[in-house]
Amino acid sequence: MQNSNQDGKQQGLIALSGNPNGNGALSPIYLQQVMPGNGPTGDPEIAEQTVPLSHYLWTIKRHAWKIAVWVVLCMLGTFLVSVRLAPIYESVATIDIDRQAPSAIVGQDSARAASPNDADQFLATQVKLLQSDAVLRPIAAKYKLLEHEEQTKGLSEDKVKALVAAPVTLKKLTVTRPPATYLLEVAYRSSDADLAANVANAVAKSYLEHTYRIRLTSSSTLSSFMSQQLDELKAKMEQSGQRLAAFERELNVISPEEKTSILSARLLQLNTEYTNAQADRVRKESAFESMKNGSLEAAQVSSQGEALQRLSERLNEAKQRHSMTRTTWGPNSPEFRKSASDVSELQRQFDETRHSIGKRIEVEYRTALSREHMLKQAVAGTKAEFDSLNGRSFQYQQAKREAENDKRIYDELLRKIKEAEINSGIQNNNIRIADLAKPGAKPVFPNIRLNLFLSLLVALVIGVAGAILADLLDNTITDPEQAARVLNTDIVGGLPAIKLLDSQQTSSAAAGSLVKFGDASPDKISSYEEAIRTLRNSVLLGDFDRRIRSLLITSAAPAEGKTTTGVHLAISHSQQRKRTLLIDADLRRPSVHKKMRVPSTVGLSNYLTENIDWRGVIVKDEDYPDLDVIAAGPPSRKASDLIGARMVDLIDEASKEYDLVIVDAPPLLGFAEPLQMATGVDGVLVVACAGKTSRKAVGSVLATLTRLRANVVGVVLNQVKPGMSEHYYYYGYHRNYYMAAPEPEKG
Repeated sequence: MQNSNQDGKQQGLIALSGNPNGNGALSPIYLQQVMPGNGPTGDPEIAEQTVPLSHYLWTIKRHAWKIAVWVVLCMLGTFLVSVRLAPIYESVATIDIDRQAPSAIVGQDSARAASPNDADQFLATQVKLLQSDAVLRPIAAKYKLLEHEEQTKGLSEDKVKALVAAPVTLKKLTVTRPPATYLLEVAYRSSDADLAANVANAVAKSYLEHTYRIRLTSSSTLSSFMSQQLDELKAKMEQSGQRLAAFERELNVISPEEKTSILSARLLQLNTEYTNAQADRVRKESAFESMKNGSLEAAQVSSQGEALQRLSERLNEAKQRHSMTRTTWGPNSPEFRKSASDVSELQRQFDETRHSIGKRIEVEYRTALSREHMLKQAVAGTKAEFDSLNGRSFQYQQAKREAENDKRIYDELLRKIKEAEINSGIQNNNIRIADLAKPGAKPVFPNIRLNLFLSLLVALVIGVAGAILADLLDNTITDPEQAARVLNTDIVGGLPAIKLLDSQQTSSAAAGSLVKFGDASPDKISSYEEAIRTLRNSVLLGDFDRRIRSLLITSAAPAEGKTTTGVHLAISHSQQRKRTLLIDADLRRPSVHKKMRVPSTVGLSNYLTENIDWRGVIVKDEDYPDLDVIAAGPPSRKASDLIGARMVDLIDEASKEYDLVIVDAPPLLGFAEPLQMATGVDGVLVVACAGKTSRKAVGSVLATLTRLRANVVGVVLNQVKPGMSEHYYYYGYHRNYYMAAPEPEKG
């Protein structure tokens, strides 16, 4: 319920449970479980996202008897079909393939065992050979298996010829390999047990003969081919030998490799000396260029550099003494002239030594340059000779290798030919028949137990899937929790399905009860009464902040029980000794007067059209002194047009004199009257027929009321039957609880 106070609501319901008469005795747990929108966990936003697994389990349980009937019918049909089928016998021949046996008698293959890594590929190859046309064709022709398997049935003569000419395929032949073995099982099925055994054995023997023929043909073909290759290799070997002899005569050497090695060593030595000469020339050329530029450092690093260094030091000392003498004695003194003479002499010796060193450096540079040139010519000549000899030696080595290879291949091929000739005459086959097929004593088809089990499994799957699919395709409202989740609204109550009395019927068994029922047992009557009381308390105690004084009851479509619900709700409320007014506002199809058994000569239509006081059209019910009824009155089209403003005034005035005003309105979809009345009442209650009303229709009603900003109290599910809801068993639980409760003591 919108803007509901959950704590106050639960307290009010707990207070009702203490009523000694049992009226309204309904626990909060029951409301939370049967009406999910009222409980603290009834969050419709969360429920819309997923459907709980329990719903599917309940759906399966709900259709359990249909699924059981379907399964029984399927199993019965399977049994009848199985016993009428012709029995099929199967015979199996076992073939052993020894992978460790050599494939040849002599040669390298005679000692070589098969690799275990290719066992799967090898056995798969043998399976294909067993199913090949070369193996099956003679067997199919011998036993007329194409006709036996009805492959030619219904075919024209041309198509039969085409089928016979095509590769033979036996539909009832199977070749399998037992896991982790080197065995192959050849199985054939037939309605004739002897024929099945004969065909399996014949296929196994044909396979062995086929492998023999393959080996013999392969050996003969290989031998013929190798003989032809031998002649070609012999001619090639002779040609390569002649070419080798011609090279030896041309080179005039026995072993060109030795001469090539000598030239290689000589070339390596010359290259080393040439490199050293280049380095020495570069060093001396650098010193020569430095001397030409007057560099003193180049002269000092020569062989006479030490003497030049001493002269340079003596010259510097003499210059220092000469400078000191000039300062001390003057330029005209004998000591000055003597020091000047010493400086001149040392300068002359220094220049002569430096010139001598320059000449020596130049001579050494010219000598190094000449040596480098000579070594360069020697390296070039030796390299040319080495290259020439190396090229010819390579051709010689190639000719020699070709001659040796041709001779080796010729000898190997000659040996292989001799081995093939021996092996072709003596075949060592590693494939043998391990166990011949025997006629079967019991048929392998049909397997009645297996068929029954499979039919049970498949029927269960189809039945469960069908039940869930039917539930998914059902767009009607059945389950309160489902309705609350899908419609995003509160489900304020659910009324169990029960046959109600018409106005002309009576029942002594129902005398004094809350409502008048038809052919119904006392426990059903009690269940319905308790549902009405629950609905009353859910509506009136759902919102303590805003008391509901006027209530509009409508539905999406006709015949959904809104009038019956409104009548019983009004009776239940009046039995609490609270003044209640029931208004039949359905002027098109009025029915309140029939259910209440009151006259309809005057009523709401008179009030709307004649401008009389509404109190003048009230009808009293003797059975319910606190309940007043305003019937629809005589039919009038004009009254339907005036129902808007006049009806709102009536409700406002009546709400001041009555504790509750209940308005039975027409269905909302397709009629304008409920839209006008919905805005003038405190709350709107929507009645939907379980299993009949579509969720789309109720959703449209709720959307319309929400757009009008009407206070939607919630939705009531009518005609709820056992099995419609996974929570319906709570009705039975509380019904039995109250039926078993002792009567309160009087006084």
